[in-house]
Amino acid sequence: MKKTGQILLLLMIVLLFAVHPVEVRGQESDLDIEELKKVAPKVYIDCGLCDIDYIRTEITFVNYVRDRKEAQIHLLVTTQSTGSGGKEYTIAFIGQGVFEGVNDTQTFITDRTDTSDEIRVGLVMVLKIGLMSYVAKTPISERIKIDYTEPRTEDIQVDRWNNWIFRISGSGSFKGEESYRSNSLDGTFSAARITSDFKTSLSLRAELEREDYHYDGGDIESTSESFSFNGLFVKSLSEHWSVGAFVRADSSSYENVKFAVSPQPAVEYNLFPYSQSTRRQLTFLYRIGFNAVRYREETIYNKTEENLLQEALSITLSLKEKWGTVSTSLSGSHYFHDFSKNRINFFGIVSLQLLKGLNLFAIGGGSRIHDQLALPKGGATLEEVLLRRKLIETGYNYFVSVGLSYSFGSIFTNVVNPRFGSSGYGGMNIIID
Repeated sequence: MKKTGQILLLLMIVLLFAVHPVEVRGQESDLDIEELKKVAPKVYIDCGLCDIDYIRTEITFVNYVRDRKEAQIHLLVTTQSTGSGGKEYTIAFIGQGVFEGVNDTQTFITDRTDTSDEIRVGLVMVLKIGLMSYVAKTPISERIKIDYTEPRTEDIQVDRWNNWIFRISGSGSFKGEESYRSNSLDGTFSAARITSDFKTSLSLRAELEREDYHYDGGDIESTSESFSFNGLFVKSLSEHWSVGAFVRADSSSYENVKFAVSPQPAVEYNLFPYSQSTRRQLTFLYRIGFNAVRYREETIYNKTEENLLQEALSITLSLKEKWGTVSTSLSGSHYFHDFSKNRINFFGIVSLQLLKGLNLFAIGGGSRIHDQLALPKGGATLEEVLLRRKLIETGYNYFVSVGLSYSFGSIFTNVVNPRFGSSGYGGMNIIID
């Protein structure tokens, strides 16, 4: 019995020493990883369209920070539409601090049929490739494994559509209550062909809306209808110059236009190369055109139809840098038969990081209006004014929105917790207005 007890005690000691080293090695491994993460590159993702939670979940060999000034790598992601109806993502890797001057640019192109999951998977792959040049300079590179997948041989596909993309859409809205009913229908058809040398875009839209009110024993019926066709034809001349033409035809009960058609030749100059368009643009667009109009009602100028010659100039600045975004445009137009019939438009969006954690957002626009040639001579009824069924005279319009935000606390945003939804209100939020 004593011998048996000694054997059991010996076995327990052997097992203790056999298990203990394994646990220590595991703890050392975990500690090693945590220490490496502390010196991993700090990354700030500047992308309004990206699935940030997915990126943080899939790319775990960097530290994510909430302020660009804390980052060693600023990822600035910009997009522009492609001729196939997809998007081209341009990812600028901007080194800061210890990586100052280490910059790179990667691109990722999606197709119009790609799902949101396919897009985010592809974007993560490109981000991983771009981050390697930075991660390679840190100790965490010891844990990085690089793999290579042999490409598959595929047959060359012939584009039987010759770069043309077509879209058809339609919708209907029906709502009401005991004393109110609203119905609307709209349909859109568009076609586009975009190559590096030529750009053609055509769109056709029709909309019909009707509202019925029952109040104090009376009925009020309100209808609105509109139709529009827009065409754009552009020829690329160089990295800075383009020529083309706009063609527009429309009909609108709101604007008192029975039918109008307007061809407008145009020329554009971009101070920056078009190849940098996702980051910066400063364009000057001039167009001159003929406008043939037939009115629904006689205008305040005693016209039921007229032919007009018009010119317009617009200047647009778009910048997306690591300190923020600026997009603003100024345009002016006038009719040749009477220079006092003119219009000036302004629009701007500014988003700036003023200080660490402090951001300013402002959006605004307005117009000085002196070219309302289509105003109906008979004016508008009170119902038409309140329901905005007819255009009324005005000398200007404007809108402004300004906001500030300030955040403070931990600089890191590595952890992803999807419980009760990322926004704290559940995984899906549907609003019907």
